[in-house]
Amino acid sequence: MLSPPPPVLWATFLRTWAVTRRAYPWSYFLGTLMLGAFTVGLAHLGLAAIGGGRVAGDFVAKTGSADYLGYITVGAAAFMFTTHGILWVAKALIQEQREGTLGALLIAPAARVPYLLGFAAFAFTAIALEVAVLLACALALGARPSATGATGALVALLTLGVAVFGMSMVLTAVMITAGEAHITQNTVFLAIALLSGFTFPRDDLPAALQWLGEAVPTTAAMDVVRGVFTSGAGVPPGRLALALALGCAYIAAGLLWLPRAERRAMERSY
Repeated sequence: MLSPPPPVLWATFLRTWAVTRRAYPWSYFLGTLMLGAFTVGLAHLGLAAIGGGRVAGDFVAKTGSADYLGYITVGAAAFMFTTHGILWVAKALIQEQREGTLGALLIAPAARVPYLLGFAAFAFTAIALEVAVLLACALALGARPSATGATGALVALLTLGVAVFGMSMVLTAVMITAGEAHITQNTVFLAIALLSGFTFPRDDLPAALQWLGEAVPTTAAMDVVRGVFTSGAGVPPGRLALALALGCAYIAAGLLWLPRAERRAMERSY
């Protein structure tokens, strides 16, 4: 029998859901779909107008698939999952800081991990709705991404979730230490878009950037996602182990850094 979620996690999830539902209009939901929809739409136009509906042989050799539109769809959905997951979780504490409630949160009897997991639960629930709309648009354009099985799909999504949560833990510590969010988060999003190969084969990158990308947990996690949803090869055990190890390492680093970051944030507020 499954145990209920921790009270802090559940309360944070419900509060965030209520605030978002009441404070944000439907235009916010539609705006979050723009990046993924434009990516898939432009890929469809490029494939038809430039490629004549066919892909080059080196693309098939590097990706293990000739379905370019399906490849882009999986990458766009994963990038949406990653950026929005990092955004909601990493901005949780700095939002408390901006609203003047960080001090009250720090002295409250609420552990930090369940609190952040509540934001992660909300983020992944909201993202599931957004990705469903994105996939519906992609299917209408002819994309046919397919999973090797329900178990493989679940493993891939959980792996990406661990990688995203780990990066969020470190990023939230960085942001409340610096007292700044937009430049930091946008820099991270640009970096992982380049290094993790969401919409292009990483073999196209220079060797130095490929090695740098190995330090980012979403890189190995994307290899797991690609193995399940793109190439049909299934879950690569080595990349799965690396993604989980890096994700857990980032979570540990974030937990070690957060107390110092919180003290720094409180010192700056006085």
